Amino acid sequence: MEIEIYADVICPWCYIGKRRLDAALASYAGEVTVRYRPFQLDPSPVPEPLPLVEALAAKFGGPERARQMVDHVTQVAASDGLQLDYGRAVIANTFDAHRLVSYATDHGKAAELVEALYQAHFTQGVDVGSREALATIAGGIGLDVADARRFLDSDERSADVAAQLATARDLGITSVPTFILAGKYAVSGAQETQTLLAALTEVEQREAAGHSH
Repeated sequence: MEIEIYADVICPWCYIGKRRLDAALASYAGEVTVRYRPFQLDPSPVPEPLPLVEALAAKFGGPERARQMVDHVTQVAASDGLQLDYGRAVIANTFDAHRLVSYATDHGKAAELVEALYQAHFTQGVDVGSREALATIAGGIGLDVADARRFLDSDERSADVAAQLATARDLGITSVPTFILAGKYAVSGAQETQTLLAALTEVEQREAAGHSH
């Protein structure tokens, strides 16, 4: 079964959702192929990497509201074994990061890169909008730094990523993570591990029933 994950690498719920899916897949016996699909929470350009908490305060009505949101998601993440350091995180436009995921997919390293991007953004305070930083992250998972930088500085995959972002809009995806199972069943949000496991099992049974006719 193919699982497509529409997500953004600066979305905490996507990070939590990925961790829960990983946990569900660890106890799921079926064959699964995971594909990472791009989604941008905010496609506007980021002139400089401002602290994320400041950006959230501006977007959601003040520092107090931002702090409540941050504390909530940090607690949820911690219960899933993820450490989010919002004190260090900076805002970034993720278009190049999504291009790099496409590049890593060709080299069989998509899952490692996605994980590394989440860690860079949420725990290391790295600007994932910086091509230099992205190339370094690629190097950290065993990809060639110079080639990754060459790729990022080119226009390769830009049209492809833009097309996939448009597909997400066409599918009506407005919040992420969204998991598409077997190309037709959508599960939205960072669902609990057991919920994801139940969805996998149900889709597997439906698909099997459909193929036997």
